[in-house]
Amino acid sequence: MKLIEIHIAKVLENPVRFQEYGVGVFKTIPTKSGIKKAIKKKLVFIDGIEATTAKYISGGEKISLFQSEVSSVFKRLELPLEVLFEDDYFAIINKPPGILVSGNKFMTIANGLAQNLEKSTLPDAVRPQPVHRLDKATSGVLLIGKTSAAIRTLSALFLEKKIKKTYFAIAMGAMETSGEIAQTIEGKEAHTTYEVLQKTPSERFGYLNLIRLQPQTGRKHQLRKHLFGIGNPILGDQNYFNEGFVLKGKGLYLHAATLSFVHPLTKVTVCITKALPKKFRTIFKNAFIHFEP
Repeated sequence: MKLIEIHIAKVLENPVRFQEYGVGVFKTIPTKSGIKKAIKKKLVFIDGIEATTAKYISGGEKISLFQSEVSSVFKRLELPLEVLFEDDYFAIINKPPGILVSGNKFMTIANGLAQNLEKSTLPDAVRPQPVHRLDKATSGVLLIGKTSAAIRTLSALFLEKKIKKTYFAIAMGAMETSGEIAQTIEGKEAHTTYEVLQKTPSERFGYLNLIRLQPQTGRKHQLRKHLFGIGNPILGDQNYFNEGFVLKGKGLYLHAATLSFVHPLTKVTVCITKALPKKFRTIFKNAFIHFEP
């Protein structure tokens, strides 16, 4: 057998069964079922002794993962992610554009989290998973839960509208300086407030507007649909656009810039911001000065 990963267990307040602790400690095995299979195939050793699902971990143990010489069982996703904040409960990462948050495909943010985040030392640690969604084409801040309690609590904060989200976009056409869009989406109420921060004439699109957006609800494609609905689609949108006014090859000019909320366990205010991508600053040179949440 070939040694492929070693993990030294962190000190825990209370011992945890290895089949629970082992989820996420190895970059090549992000799931509980994967850990069980590796144990069954005798590929995991704890302090040099063959691991069992019933073994308890308390801290300091050397956990070794091997790979069979006969066949390669593991397929690892190479997806480096920028981590903006992390503690034992949750993390906030910068999602690159063009990658799905989750789904059946191999290349997703969800499948790349285990290799980028530290495993929580708390007893209810789980495989890190996104708490909300961003469209595939959207870039920016994404909240990730690392324990069962954190995922439940953060999901509840989203439902209770206690997590403030701020987006930036570049929209086409003449716009009012500010306003609120209240258009239903799939029969459900949907509200978005917006403010135009800068605008510049465009020979092709009439005007381009740098706008700050704050969704008050969380419907699918809400910001894109709302701006299209008032006649100001987002630059680069391949789904919601006016005929003949599609910018191709540059991606969607929509960026999730800020997440702000009270940490559900420490009660400290968390406010994480990710600066605008370079393509925004190419059009609006001073875009960064309008970045306050």
